[in-house]
Amino acid sequence: MLRRMARSLIAFVMITSGVVVGVGATAGTAHADECYTWSRTLSQGSSGGDVTQLQIRVAGWVTSGERLSYDGEYGARTAAAVKKFQSAYGLTADGVAGSQTFSKLYALQDADCTPAHFSYAELNRCNSDWSGGAVSAATAKANALKTMWKLEAMRHALGDVPISVSSGFRSYACNSAVGGSSTSRHLYGDAADLTGSPSLCRLAQQSRTHGFSEILGPGYPGHNDHTHVAFDPSPYWSAPTCGI
Repeated sequence: MLRRMARSLIAFVMITSGVVVGVGATAGTAHADECYTWSRTLSQGSSGGDVTQLQIRVAGWVTSGERLSYDGEYGARTAAAVKKFQSAYGLTADGVAGSQTFSKLYALQDADCTPAHFSYAELNRCNSDWSGGAVSAATAKANALKTMWKLEAMRHALGDVPISVSSGFRSYACNSAVGGSSTSRHLYGDAADLTGSPSLCRLAQQSRTHGFSEILGPGYPGHNDHTHVAFDPSPYWSAPTCGI
């Protein structure tokens, strides 16, 4: 908590210092942690790895049923997601990612690039190295990071209420041990089973607007005690008790 408060203070000083010394629209290189630094302002037409890094962090700020691509191309969809992120955090919602947008992202993330309220440990209770799933360990871990940023967006949209993850990445062995489907998205690292507040139905309903394409909740067999969210190339939603 103290570390995050310190980083938030640094981010605030960065913004106010920029005003004093006349830093304009371009993003400064100073940052509040060791994760990632954007070195330029990004807007529609920009492309590159820095755009992809931005997309990972704003992919949870989309419209119902929409999924943002991590393609490194700053198009209209990325601009719209940035606008929603900016509006949600009280920034000027112009769809341009500059110093204030980046400073907010720096304040939200930890040194390992995970968002403030989720961790790799929470997304992997199966093993220590992310191995044994349907994709490489590196891909599974990268998928989990994308999932965490979507969850961070959903958490904030719900009023910063705690959301707990009871199951994330699973190897084939871990998945078999809990009776998971042989095609489970948990094997890919991009799934999370959610518990805690708010209600499971509220989680299922809200997750539709944060980039998740597979949502299974109360009323779906085996899902009355949690809400399952994931990225699935073939979207599927079912939580009959919740009207989904």
